[in-house]
Amino acid sequence: MRNTRADVVAAALRVLAAQGLESCSMRRVAAELDVQPSALYHHVPNKQSLLALMADEILRSVRLDASDPRALCVALRGAMLSVRDGADVVATVEAFRLGSSAIERRLAELVGGEGAQTLLLYTFGHAQSTQTHRQAAEFGALLAEELPQEAGDGRDLDATFDSGIDIILGGLAAREIARTN
Repeated sequence: MRNTRADVVAAALRVLAAQGLESCSMRRVAAELDVQPSALYHHVPNKQSLLALMADEILRSVRLDASDPRALCVALRGAMLSVRDGADVVATVEAFRLGSSAIERRLAELVGGEGAQTLLLYTFGHAQSTQTHRQAAEFGALLAEELPQEAGDGRDLDATFDSGIDIILGGLAAREIARTN
């Protein structure tokens, strides 16, 4: 059976889910498909391109027609957290400008370029921190009082994310008011 690009991306996402980003090599993806690693290069030129396709797939559920930057960031974070190491994949691809930047463009339409970058960096960072915290708890590296449901002051991680978004959006609104006065 001949594999398609979609098959390669799906296999890479299975490896990611089972073993994490560090183990998501071209060799492991090829093994998942029961082919030689060289067969993958018919579909993707390199691992960076595969990561970009993986990020696009991870973010497929994020609706770009949102008119609320908060909703867009919540959806982005949710999509990244739905896949093991999803935040690392998406943030890496964004940092190297490898994948689609449709979310960044939509946020820029809503809050301007600097606001979009700030919201993205905050969302990526919070999602990466949340995933790291959850994985540490899963492996028993955290004490009960440090479990991922709790932030340092007792609020859950979703609440701290929402609070940070409020602060950023409030700052952007205040900045816009100051500019118009």
